[in-house]
Amino acid sequence: MSDPDAPAPGARQRPSLHARVERIYDHCADTRSLFLTVTAGALPRFLPGMFISIAIPLTGDTRVRPYTIASSPEDGGPFEICFNRVPGGAGAAWLFDRVVGDELNFTGPFGTFTLERAPAAETILIAEGTAIAPIRPMLRRALAGTPTHPIALLYAADRPEHLLYAGEFERMAAARAEFHFEPLIGAGHDSSALYARLLDEIRRRWVAADTDRSRQFYICGVGKGVLALRDLLRAAGYERRAVHYEQW
Repeated sequence: MSDPDAPAPGARQRPSLHARVERIYDHCADTRSLFLTVTAGALPRFLPGMFISIAIPLTGDTRVRPYTIASSPEDGGPFEICFNRVPGGAGAAWLFDRVVGDELNFTGPFGTFTLERAPAAETILIAEGTAIAPIRPMLRRALAGTPTHPIALLYAADRPEHLLYAGEFERMAAARAEFHFEPLIGAGHDSSALYARLLDEIRRRWVAADTDRSRQFYICGVGKGVLALRDLLRAAGYERRAVHYEQW
């Protein structure tokens, strides 16, 4: 999603849909979830990791912004998007102004950063901040069956309140022996330092620790740090198709 104002892939092939805000949940002061219900029909079938493209009406212009579906296809009922305030971010500011009962227009779902079933290999999910949105339904899908390989979530944030759904992940880890959840808290607001810590952790655990290169990785985050994680793993001998990523 390198150009947030560009039409989403396939946008011209899918009609615009309308959704109503059913519920609002504030994770913390600057991070919010909207729970949306399609007003006519139903949300088209989607896979964990997909996003919708919301039309944001601004003064004299309409912009399109992608927001990942943070809930699971199996949930039914309202579907969830989560987002945070971004300095100068008109799209997020508009969404923060929505109230229960408001309607919005969107197209989708779209996306190729998806997970349909648990891979037949050890799986490592890596996210930072609100980029947990696609990873959360991926994890749920991977654990829905009977995984035969370990699954780990390495989730980083600049401070504890930005670890979204942490209680849910902790309960999953307590209930499922094959799943390991590890939060990583940075110091301050320096995203480059946070990604440097992620690089060190990944290098130590899944590069230097052994010669096993059969693992699957799903990485989502903001900025060039995502590409650095991807390049580290591929340079270490993991196949390109084993390192799935989405850069916001």
